[in-house]
Amino acid sequence: MSEISEQEEEAWCAERRDLVAKYLASQPGLEHGEIGEWPAWHVAPYVSIWAIESLANPGSVGWWAISGDLPGDYCSAAGRRHPRLALRHFAQSWREQLALAARGAETIGEPACRPSSQRSSNIVQSS
Repeated sequence: MSEISEQEEEAWCAERRDLVAKYLASQPGLEHGEIGEWPAWHVAPYVSIWAIESLANPGSVGWWAISGDLPGDYCSAAGRRHPRLALRHFAQSWREQLALAARGAETIGEPACRPSSQRSSNIVQSS
């Protein structure tokens, strides 16, 4: 693991937060409140989990988003009150999608971290 300075960590987290905001804004029908100012959990410069405020329950987490050196994704916080549970959900979901892709079956979407010019226009949100 590489060591990074406090300033590099702060810059990396700010970049990840911006990417999460852009990713969530691109998801049709997704309504949410504020994105946490700092990740709920992270290992910079590799992965970060962000708490996203619920509109239905202001002040509480309604969604989790993941960003870093991996595909961007989000999930409901229902039944996942801790960021580690969200991380587990993302890992399990991606493992299932990889198994489908390995069999040649259709998957639910494509990584959001690729530049939009390299993605098709029909991004499908994951649950």
